[in-house]
Amino acid sequence: MRIVLLIATLTLAQAQTGNSQAAPFTCWIRGSADKLAERPSPLDSIAVQIGGGTVKLCYSRPSARGRKVMGGLVPFDQPWRLGANEATSIHVPFAAEIAGVRVEPGTYTLYTIPGASKWQIVVNRGVQRWGVPIDNAVRAGDVGAGTVTTESLGAPVETLTLKFAPAAGTGTELVLEWEKTRVRIPIRRG
Repeated sequence: MRIVLLIATLTLAQAQTGNSQAAPFTCWIRGSADKLAERPSPLDSIAVQIGGGTVKLCYSRPSARGRKVMGGLVPFDQPWRLGANEATSIHVPFAAEIAGVRVEPGTYTLYTIPGASKWQIVVNRGVQRWGVPIDNAVRAGDVGAGTVTTESLGAPVETLTLKFAPAAGTGTELVLEWEKTRVRIPIRRG
Protein backbone atom coordinates (compact mmCIF):
# COMPACT_ATOMS: atom_id res chain seq x y z
CA MET A 1 0.00 0.00 0.00
CA ARG A 2 2.84 2.40 0.87
CA ILE A 3 4.47 1.86 -2.54
CA VAL A 4 1.18 2.44 -4.34
CA LEU A 5 0.65 5.71 -2.46
CA LEU A 6 4.21 6.85 -3.19
CA ILE A 7 3.86 6.07 -6.90
CA ALA A 8 0.48 7.81 -7.01
CA THR A 9 1.96 10.87 -5.31
CA LEU A 10 4.92 11.00 -7.66
CA THR A 11 2.81 10.67 -10.80
CA LEU A 12 0.19 13.33 -10.11
CA ALA A 13 -0.38 15.57 -13.10
CA GLN A 14 0.08 19.31 -12.74
CA ALA A 15 -3.14 21.19 -12.02
CA GLN A 16 -3.07 24.48 -13.86
CA THR A 17 -6.37 26.29 -13.53
CA GLY A 18 -7.49 27.91 -16.75
CA ASN A 19 -4.15 27.29 -18.46
CA SER A 20 -3.90 25.35 -21.71
CA GLN A 21 -0.23 24.46 -21.13
CA ALA A 22 -1.08 21.89 -18.43
CA ALA A 23 0.89 18.70 -18.96
CA PRO A 24 1.76 15.81 -16.67
CA PHE A 25 5.15 15.79 -15.02
CA THR A 26 6.35 12.71 -13.21
CA CYS A 27 9.49 12.14 -11.21
CA TRP A 28 12.02 10.08 -13.13
CA ILE A 29 13.39 7.07 -11.29
CA ARG A 30 16.19 4.73 -12.27
CA GLY A 31 15.20 1.13 -11.96
CA SER A 32 11.99 -0.49 -10.86
CA ALA A 33 9.37 1.43 -8.88
CA ASP A 34 8.78 -1.62 -6.68
CA LYS A 35 12.32 -1.23 -5.31
CA LEU A 36 11.81 2.37 -4.09
CA ALA A 37 10.79 1.28 -0.59
CA GLU A 38 14.16 -0.47 -0.15
CA ARG A 39 16.18 2.73 -0.60
CA PRO A 40 17.70 4.26 2.54
CA SER A 41 17.04 7.74 1.07
CA PRO A 42 13.37 7.86 0.04
CA LEU A 43 12.16 9.68 -3.05
CA ASP A 44 9.90 12.67 -2.44
CA SER A 45 8.30 15.46 -4.44
CA ILE A 46 6.92 18.89 -3.65
CA ALA A 47 4.91 21.37 -5.68
CA VAL A 48 3.76 24.98 -5.50
CA GLN A 49 1.30 27.03 -7.56
CA ILE A 50 2.69 30.27 -8.97
CA GLY A 51 0.55 32.47 -11.17
CA GLY A 52 -1.60 29.63 -12.55
CA GLY A 53 1.25 27.17 -13.08
CA THR A 54 2.65 24.38 -10.93
CA VAL A 55 6.37 24.16 -10.15
CA LYS A 56 7.32 20.62 -9.10
CA LEU A 57 10.57 19.35 -7.56
CA CYS A 58 11.66 15.71 -7.20
CA TYR A 59 14.47 14.67 -4.84
CA SER A 60 15.67 11.94 -2.52
CA ARG A 61 15.93 12.52 1.25
CA PRO A 62 19.13 11.25 2.90
CA SER A 63 19.43 11.23 6.70
CA ALA A 64 22.41 12.20 8.83
CA ARG A 65 22.41 8.90 10.79
CA GLY A 66 25.10 10.18 13.17
CA ARG A 67 27.33 11.52 10.38
CA LYS A 68 28.64 15.09 10.09
CA VAL A 69 26.65 16.55 7.22
CA MET A 70 27.86 20.06 6.30
CA GLY A 71 31.55 19.98 5.50
CA GLY A 72 31.49 16.16 5.78
CA LEU A 73 28.87 14.14 3.91
CA VAL A 74 28.14 17.36 2.00
CA PRO A 75 31.66 18.60 1.23
CA PHE A 76 32.36 22.31 1.07
CA ASP A 77 33.57 23.83 -2.21
CA GLN A 78 32.70 20.73 -4.26
CA PRO A 79 29.61 19.97 -6.37
CA TRP A 80 26.88 18.16 -4.42
CA ARG A 81 23.79 16.61 -5.99
CA LEU A 82 21.30 18.23 -3.59
CA GLY A 83 19.95 14.96 -2.25
CA ALA A 84 20.66 11.33 -3.01
CA ASN A 85 20.09 8.83 -5.81
CA GLU A 86 18.69 10.48 -8.97
CA ALA A 87 19.61 14.07 -9.69
CA THR A 88 17.21 16.54 -8.06
CA SER A 89 14.89 17.78 -10.80
CA ILE A 90 12.65 20.82 -11.07
CA HIS A 91 9.90 21.38 -13.62
CA VAL A 92 8.77 24.93 -14.42
CA PRO A 93 5.83 25.34 -16.84
CA PHE A 94 6.76 28.94 -17.63
CA ALA A 95 9.87 31.06 -18.13
CA ALA A 96 11.39 31.57 -14.70
CA GLU A 97 14.41 32.55 -12.66
CA ILE A 98 15.90 29.99 -10.29
CA ALA A 99 18.50 31.56 -7.97
CA GLY A 100 18.69 34.38 -10.51
CA VAL A 101 19.30 32.01 -13.46
CA ARG A 102 16.86 32.60 -16.33
CA VAL A 103 15.29 29.40 -17.69
CA GLU A 104 12.71 28.63 -20.36
CA PRO A 105 9.73 26.39 -19.54
CA GLY A 106 10.92 22.82 -19.00
CA THR A 107 12.65 20.41 -16.67
CA TYR A 108 16.10 20.98 -15.20
CA THR A 109 18.29 19.46 -12.52
CA LEU A 110 19.80 21.33 -9.60
CA TYR A 111 23.08 20.78 -7.83
CA THR A 112 24.98 22.95 -5.41
CA ILE A 113 28.49 23.95 -4.47
CA PRO A 114 28.09 24.47 -0.71
CA GLY A 115 30.31 26.66 1.40
CA ALA A 116 30.27 27.50 5.09
CA SER A 117 28.34 30.77 4.55
CA LYS A 118 27.35 30.84 0.86
CA TRP A 119 26.17 28.24 -1.64
CA GLN A 120 26.22 28.27 -5.41
CA ILE A 121 22.98 26.90 -6.85
CA VAL A 122 23.56 25.42 -10.31
CA VAL A 123 20.77 24.88 -12.85
CA ASN A 124 21.56 22.13 -15.36
CA ARG A 125 19.90 20.84 -18.55
CA GLY A 126 20.82 17.19 -17.91
CA VAL A 127 17.67 15.39 -16.79
CA GLN A 128 16.93 11.73 -16.17
CA ARG A 129 20.36 10.99 -14.79
CA TRP A 130 21.87 9.65 -11.59
CA GLY A 131 23.04 12.41 -9.24
CA VAL A 132 26.74 11.58 -9.33
CA PRO A 133 29.29 12.08 -10.65
CA ILE A 134 29.04 15.77 -11.36
CA ASP A 135 31.91 15.74 -13.82
CA ASN A 136 32.85 17.88 -16.81
CA ALA A 137 30.31 16.11 -19.01
CA VAL A 138 27.49 16.98 -16.58
CA ARG A 139 28.79 20.52 -16.01
CA ALA A 140 28.77 21.11 -19.79
CA GLY A 141 24.97 21.20 -19.43
CA ASP A 142 24.97 24.00 -16.85
CA VAL A 143 22.55 26.81 -17.69
CA GLY A 144 23.96 29.06 -14.98
CA ALA A 145 24.51 29.50 -11.25
CA GLY A 146 23.40 31.90 -8.55
CA THR A 147 24.68 32.45 -5.02
CA VAL A 148 22.63 32.32 -1.83
CA THR A 149 23.59 32.70 1.81
CA THR A 150 23.15 30.11 4.54
CA GLU A 151 21.25 30.52 7.79
CA SER A 152 21.77 28.63 11.05
CA LEU A 153 18.99 26.55 12.56
CA GLY A 154 18.55 26.32 16.32
CA ALA A 155 17.70 22.62 16.29
CA PRO A 156 19.21 20.01 13.96
CA VAL A 157 17.17 18.49 11.11
CA GLU A 158 17.94 14.75 10.76
CA THR A 159 16.67 14.21 7.21
CA LEU A 160 17.23 16.52 4.25
CA THR A 161 14.05 18.52 3.78
CA LEU A 162 13.14 20.66 0.80
CA LYS A 163 9.93 22.68 0.84
CA PHE A 164 8.43 25.58 -1.03
CA ALA A 165 7.57 28.70 0.95
CA PRO A 166 4.04 29.96 0.27
CA ALA A 167 3.91 31.71 -3.09
CA ALA A 168 3.95 35.50 -2.92
CA GLY A 169 2.95 37.25 -6.14
CA THR A 170 4.95 35.64 -8.92
CA GLY A 171 7.58 33.96 -6.75
CA THR A 172 8.47 31.60 -3.94
CA GLU A 173 11.53 30.20 -2.23
CA LEU A 174 12.77 26.64 -2.28
CA VAL A 175 13.88 26.14 1.33
CA LEU A 176 16.50 23.51 2.17
CA GLU A 177 17.04 22.40 5.76
CA TRP A 178 19.49 19.78 6.96
CA GLU A 179 21.61 19.40 10.07
CA LYS A 180 21.76 23.00 11.37
CA THR A 181 21.74 24.70 7.95
CA ARG A 182 18.96 26.43 6.03
CA VAL A 183 19.31 27.74 2.47
CA ARG A 184 16.65 29.74 0.64
CA ILE A 185 16.64 29.55 -3.18
CA PRO A 186 14.47 32.22 -4.85
CA ILE A 187 12.24 31.13 -7.72
CA ARG A 188 10.11 33.56 -9.66
CA ARG A 189 8.12 33.61 -12.83
CA GLY A 190 10.21 35.25 -15.56
